[in-house]
Amino acid sequence: MRFHVMTLFPDMINSAMNTSITGRAIESGILSINAVDIRDYTLDKHKRVDDYPYGGGAGMVMQAQPVVDCYRAIVKDNNIKNPRVIYLTPQGRTFNQEIARELSKEEDLIFLCGHYEGIDERALELIVTDNISIGDFVLTGGEMPAMIMMDCISRLVPGVLGNGDSSEDESFSDGLLEYPQYTRPDNYEGLGVPEVLLSGHHANISKWRHEMSLARTKERRPDLYEAYIKNKNI
Repeated sequence: MRFHVMTLFPDMINSAMNTSITGRAIESGILSINAVDIRDYTLDKHKRVDDYPYGGGAGMVMQAQPVVDCYRAIVKDNNIKNPRVIYLTPQGRTFNQEIARELSKEEDLIFLCGHYEGIDERALELIVTDNISIGDFVLTGGEMPAMIMMDCISRLVPGVLGNGDSSEDESFSDGLLEYPQYTRPDNYEGLGVPEVLLSGHHANISKWRHEMSLARTKERRPDLYEAYIKNKNI
Protein backbone atom coordinates (compact mmCIF):
# COMPACT_ATOMS: atom_id res chain seq x y z
CA MET A 1 0.00 0.00 0.00
CA ARG A 2 1.35 3.39 -1.03
CA PHE A 3 0.02 6.54 0.65
CA HIS A 4 0.59 9.89 -1.08
CA VAL A 5 -0.28 13.03 0.89
CA MET A 6 -0.66 16.45 -0.71
CA THR A 7 0.02 18.88 2.10
CA LEU A 8 1.54 22.18 3.17
CA PHE A 9 3.19 20.41 6.12
CA PRO A 10 4.96 17.23 4.96
CA ASP A 11 7.11 17.05 8.11
CA MET A 12 3.94 16.72 10.18
CA ILE A 13 2.92 13.64 8.19
CA ASN A 14 6.35 12.03 8.16
CA SER A 15 7.04 12.49 11.86
CA ALA A 16 3.75 10.89 12.88
CA MET A 17 3.54 8.05 10.37
CA ASN A 18 7.13 6.86 10.74
CA THR A 19 6.55 5.65 14.30
CA SER A 20 5.05 2.63 16.03
CA ILE A 21 3.19 0.04 13.93
CA THR A 22 3.04 2.12 10.74
CA GLY A 23 6.73 2.98 11.10
CA ARG A 24 7.68 -0.70 11.28
CA ALA A 25 5.48 -1.46 8.26
CA ILE A 26 7.24 1.30 6.32
CA GLU A 27 10.65 -0.07 7.30
CA SER A 28 9.62 -3.55 6.12
CA GLY A 29 8.29 -2.23 2.81
CA ILE A 30 4.64 -3.15 3.40
CA LEU A 31 3.64 0.52 3.47
CA SER A 32 5.15 3.66 1.98
CA ILE A 33 4.43 7.32 2.79
CA ASN A 34 4.99 9.99 0.18
CA ALA A 35 4.26 13.39 1.74
CA VAL A 36 4.47 16.04 -0.98
CA ASP A 37 4.65 19.78 -0.33
CA ILE A 38 2.05 21.60 -2.43
CA ARG A 39 4.17 24.77 -2.19
CA ASP A 40 6.79 23.12 -4.42
CA TYR A 41 4.34 23.42 -7.31
CA THR A 42 3.26 27.04 -7.02
CA LEU A 43 4.28 29.44 -9.79
CA ASP A 44 4.44 32.32 -7.31
CA LYS A 45 8.01 33.45 -6.58
CA HIS A 46 7.11 33.95 -2.92
CA LYS A 47 5.77 30.37 -2.65
CA ARG A 48 2.23 31.53 -1.99
CA VAL A 49 -0.50 28.98 -2.62
CA ASP A 50 -3.52 31.02 -1.48
CA ASP A 51 -5.42 34.14 -2.51
CA TYR A 52 -8.52 36.14 -1.59
CA PRO A 53 -11.88 34.52 -2.43
CA TYR A 54 -13.91 35.82 -5.35
CA GLY A 55 -17.08 37.44 -4.04
CA GLY A 56 -15.43 38.52 -0.81
CA GLY A 57 -15.49 36.96 2.61
CA ALA A 58 -13.15 36.19 5.46
CA GLY A 59 -9.95 34.17 5.06
CA MET A 60 -7.99 32.89 2.10
CA VAL A 61 -8.54 30.07 -0.41
CA MET A 62 -5.93 27.62 -1.71
CA GLN A 63 -5.39 28.10 -5.44
CA ALA A 64 -6.22 25.40 -7.98
CA GLN A 65 -2.95 25.48 -9.94
CA PRO A 66 -0.47 24.27 -7.29
CA VAL A 67 -2.90 21.62 -6.07
CA VAL A 68 -3.60 20.20 -9.53
CA ASP A 69 0.05 20.35 -10.60
CA CYS A 70 1.09 18.59 -7.39
CA TYR A 71 -1.44 15.83 -8.09
CA ARG A 72 -0.28 15.42 -11.69
CA ALA A 73 3.35 15.14 -10.59
CA ILE A 74 2.49 12.44 -8.05
CA VAL A 75 0.60 10.43 -10.64
CA LYS A 76 3.34 10.76 -13.23
CA ASP A 77 6.31 10.15 -10.91
CA ASN A 78 4.74 7.05 -9.38
CA ASN A 79 3.11 5.67 -12.54
CA ILE A 80 -0.34 5.58 -10.95
CA LYS A 81 -3.43 4.76 -12.99
CA ASN A 82 -6.85 6.15 -11.97
CA PRO A 83 -6.07 6.68 -8.26
CA ARG A 84 -8.58 7.31 -5.50
CA VAL A 85 -8.03 10.92 -4.41
CA ILE A 86 -9.45 11.65 -0.97
CA TYR A 87 -10.22 15.22 0.04
CA LEU A 88 -10.54 15.61 3.82
CA THR A 89 -13.57 17.81 4.35
CA PRO A 90 -16.46 18.08 6.85
CA GLN A 91 -18.74 18.03 3.78
CA GLY A 92 -17.79 14.42 2.96
CA ARG A 93 -19.28 11.09 3.99
CA THR A 94 -18.26 10.11 7.50
CA PHE A 95 -15.29 7.75 7.70
CA ASN A 96 -15.88 4.36 9.32
CA GLN A 97 -14.47 0.84 9.40
CA GLU A 98 -16.39 -0.20 6.30
CA ILE A 99 -14.82 2.61 4.27
CA ALA A 100 -11.41 1.70 5.72
CA ARG A 101 -11.82 -1.89 4.50
CA GLU A 102 -12.85 -0.65 1.07
CA LEU A 103 -9.83 1.66 0.77
CA SER A 104 -7.36 -0.91 2.13
CA LYS A 105 -7.78 -2.86 -1.11
CA GLU A 106 -6.27 -0.02 -3.18
CA GLU A 107 -2.62 -0.09 -4.21
CA ASP A 108 -2.29 3.72 -4.07
CA LEU A 109 -4.27 6.32 -2.17
CA ILE A 110 -3.81 10.07 -2.55
CA PHE A 111 -4.92 12.36 0.30
CA LEU A 112 -5.51 16.08 -0.26
CA CYS A 113 -5.13 18.21 2.88
CA GLY A 114 -6.76 21.61 2.71
CA HIS A 115 -6.10 24.72 4.78
CA TYR A 116 -7.41 28.26 5.23
CA GLU A 117 -11.03 28.58 4.03
CA GLY A 118 -10.73 25.66 1.66
CA ILE A 119 -9.54 24.88 -1.86
CA ASP A 120 -10.63 26.39 -5.17
CA GLU A 121 -13.58 24.27 -6.28
CA ARG A 122 -12.10 23.76 -9.74
CA ALA A 123 -9.19 21.78 -8.31
CA LEU A 124 -11.64 19.53 -6.46
CA GLU A 125 -13.69 18.99 -9.61
CA LEU A 126 -10.60 18.03 -11.59
CA ILE A 127 -8.90 15.56 -9.25
CA VAL A 128 -10.99 14.47 -6.23
CA THR A 129 -12.82 11.12 -6.29
CA ASP A 130 -13.85 10.88 -2.61
CA ASN A 131 -14.92 13.55 -0.10
CA ILE A 132 -14.48 12.13 3.39
CA SER A 133 -14.98 13.56 6.88
CA ILE A 134 -13.87 12.17 10.23
CA GLY A 135 -16.72 13.88 12.08
CA ASP A 136 -18.99 16.89 12.37
CA PHE A 137 -16.39 19.40 13.51
CA VAL A 138 -13.84 21.71 11.90
CA LEU A 139 -10.04 21.40 12.18
CA THR A 140 -7.23 23.71 11.10
CA GLY A 141 -6.22 21.44 8.24
CA GLY A 142 -6.58 18.02 6.72
CA GLU A 143 -3.34 16.50 8.01
CA MET A 144 -4.71 15.00 11.22
CA PRO A 145 -7.77 13.47 9.52
CA ALA A 146 -5.47 12.04 6.83
CA MET A 147 -3.21 10.47 9.46
CA ILE A 148 -6.19 9.01 11.31
CA MET A 149 -7.45 7.45 8.09
CA MET A 150 -4.02 6.11 7.10
CA ASP A 151 -3.52 4.57 10.53
CA CYS A 152 -6.90 2.85 10.38
CA ILE A 153 -6.46 1.66 6.79
CA SER A 154 -2.93 0.42 7.48
CA ARG A 155 -4.16 -1.97 10.14
CA LEU A 156 -6.18 -3.78 7.49
CA VAL A 157 -3.28 -4.24 5.09
CA PRO A 158 -1.93 -7.82 5.32
CA GLY A 159 1.30 -8.04 7.28
CA VAL A 160 1.07 -4.66 9.02
CA LEU A 161 -0.12 -6.00 12.38
CA GLY A 162 1.83 -9.25 12.22
CA ASN A 163 -1.02 -11.28 13.72
CA GLY A 164 -3.56 -11.76 10.97
CA ASP A 165 -6.39 -12.06 13.49
CA SER A 166 -5.69 -8.76 15.27
CA SER A 167 -7.67 -6.42 13.02
CA GLU A 168 -10.62 -8.83 12.90
CA ASP A 169 -10.93 -8.95 16.66
CA GLU A 170 -11.38 -5.26 17.39
CA SER A 171 -14.23 -2.78 17.79
CA PHE A 172 -16.39 -2.39 14.65
CA SER A 173 -14.87 -5.44 12.93
CA ASP A 174 -18.25 -7.20 13.17
CA GLY A 175 -20.40 -4.17 13.89
CA LEU A 176 -19.98 -4.38 17.67
CA LEU A 177 -17.70 -2.71 20.20
CA GLU A 178 -14.85 -4.79 21.52
CA TYR A 179 -15.24 -6.83 24.73
CA PRO A 180 -13.28 -5.90 27.92
CA GLN A 181 -9.60 -6.90 28.00
CA TYR A 182 -7.48 -7.98 31.00
CA THR A 183 -3.87 -8.90 31.68
CA ARG A 184 -1.74 -9.78 34.72
CA PRO A 185 -1.99 -9.54 37.66
CA ASP A 186 -5.29 -11.36 38.11
CA ASN A 187 -6.11 -9.15 41.10
CA TYR A 188 -5.47 -5.42 41.12
CA GLU A 189 -6.63 -3.22 44.02
CA GLY A 190 -9.35 -5.72 44.84
CA LEU A 191 -10.58 -5.99 41.26
CA GLY A 192 -10.34 -9.45 39.76
CA VAL A 193 -10.40 -10.96 36.29
CA PRO A 194 -13.59 -12.77 35.21
CA GLU A 195 -13.19 -16.46 36.04
CA VAL A 196 -14.11 -17.56 32.54
CA LEU A 197 -10.94 -15.93 31.17
CA LEU A 198 -8.82 -17.98 33.55
CA SER A 199 -10.59 -21.25 32.75
CA GLY A 200 -8.79 -22.10 29.52
CA HIS A 201 -12.15 -23.16 28.04
CA HIS A 202 -12.01 -21.47 24.63
CA ALA A 203 -15.65 -22.00 23.69
CA ASN A 204 -16.84 -20.43 26.95
CA ILE A 205 -14.37 -17.58 26.56
CA SER A 206 -15.61 -16.89 23.04
CA LYS A 207 -19.22 -16.95 24.22
CA TRP A 208 -18.45 -14.57 27.11
CA ARG A 209 -16.62 -12.14 24.85
CA HIS A 210 -19.53 -12.02 22.41
CA GLU A 211 -21.99 -11.43 25.24
CA MET A 212 -19.81 -8.62 26.61
CA SER A 213 -19.54 -7.05 23.16
CA LEU A 214 -23.30 -7.11 22.82
CA ALA A 215 -23.86 -5.63 26.28
CA ARG A 216 -21.22 -2.93 25.86
CA THR A 217 -22.52 -1.93 22.43
CA LYS A 218 -26.11 -1.78 23.67
CA GLU A 219 -25.05 0.45 26.58
CA ARG A 220 -22.58 2.75 24.82
CA ARG A 221 -23.64 2.75 21.17
CA PRO A 222 -27.32 1.79 20.91
CA ASP A 223 -27.30 2.89 17.26
CA LEU A 224 -24.72 0.22 16.43
CA TYR A 225 -26.55 -2.34 18.53
CA GLU A 226 -29.85 -1.76 16.74
CA ALA A 227 -28.13 -2.02 13.35
CA TYR A 228 -26.41 -5.25 14.38
CA ILE A 229 -29.65 -6.83 15.63
CA LYS A 230 -31.48 -5.75 12.48
CA ASN A 231 -28.82 -7.27 10.23
CA LYS A 232 -28.81 -10.53 12.19
CA ASN A 233 -32.55 -10.85 11.78
CA ILE A 234 -32.37 -10.60 7.99
